[in-house]
This record gives sequence, C-alpha cells and structure tokens, in this order.
Amino acid sequence: MNSHGQNEQRVAWAVVDSGIGPLLLAATGEGLVSVAFHATDAVRDKTLERLGSRFGTEPLEAPQFPLLAEAIRQFSAYFAGERQDFELPLDWSLISGFNRQVLRELASGVPYGAVVGYGDLARRVGRPGAAQAVGTAMGANPLPVVVPCHRVVESDGGIGGFGGGLETKRKLLALEGVLPEPLF
Repeated sequence: MNSHGQNEQRVAWAVVDSGIGPLLLAATGEGLVSVAFHATDAVRDKTLERLGSRFGTEPLEAPQFPLLAEAIRQFSAYFAGERQDFELPLDWSLISGFNRQVLRELASGVPYGAVVGYGDLARRVGRPGAAQAVGTAMGANPLPVVVPCHRVVESDGGIGGFGGGLETKRKLLALEGVLPEPLF
C-alpha cells in the first residue's frame, strides 16, 4: 500500500496510431484498463493524472509491457481489418454497478458488424425503460472500441452520441461494415 492507504498497482501506457487518430492504451497487471481517444498531449496528461490518482502510482510509458504489447498488436489488426474480436483480459476496476453490468453485456452480446439500441441494451440487463442510463454508461466506458459502445445506436435509426465524437463513431461503424465509408 502507498502512503494514502491505496493498493499500488503498476499502470503501463502507450499512445498508438489508429484509423481514428492516436489512442492512449493503458494496462495494469489485471488487464487493459483504459482506452482514450484523440490522445493529444493534453488528453494524455489528463488521462494519466486520472489513472495515477485512481491506482496510487505514476503510470509508466511501457509499450513493451506484455499485456500492453498484445493490446497494441490487436488494435493494429482491428484497424487493418484483420481482426473482429479483441481477446484481451480487461481490468474493470474503473467502472462499477449498473454501468459495469451494461458494459459487460455490450462486450459479450453485441458482435462485430452489429448494433443495438439503447433501450434494447437496457432490456437485456433487466432494466427496461433505462435507455438514458445506458447512454450514461456508454459515456462512462473506460474501454471504448474493445467494449464497443460505438455499436449502440438510437432506436429510430439515429447514430446517437459518442464520447470520441460522431465522426469517430461513423468511422468505427464503417470499418465494421455497418455504415458505408464516407465518399470524402
């Protein structure tokens, strides 16, 4: 434990290029713990500060950390169109309660190339009528792309919101064949 009474756990991170811009990937000994979109210096610093505070240790840039190196390999294959599923251990410690329940259902129950409505996902976790709460869970997702919140859409056919921005959501859905690629 550190001086604040928190269990210290090593957090390794790296910024990787992707088909949707730079991503910050972070992993603990338990698994991939965070994926941050648009990993500019400011986003990187804010994400690392949050992770450091949460885990009680300064995150270390270590793309060679085995779990992180495997995540980087799988992200590269996903964006190259060579992988549809991520096979990585996940560290769920940044999310709990209803949000964790919804995200676990999303991760296991909505495959590549498919979409689900917010209300449908609420029903799947036994909370019909909780579509807005599902939207909140999507916004709190610390593991986007791997836990595919981009696959959650509005029941009327609208694309819905997305923490990484709507253009990023469109690109991910186009990569998975749900939407056509933009012409320009």
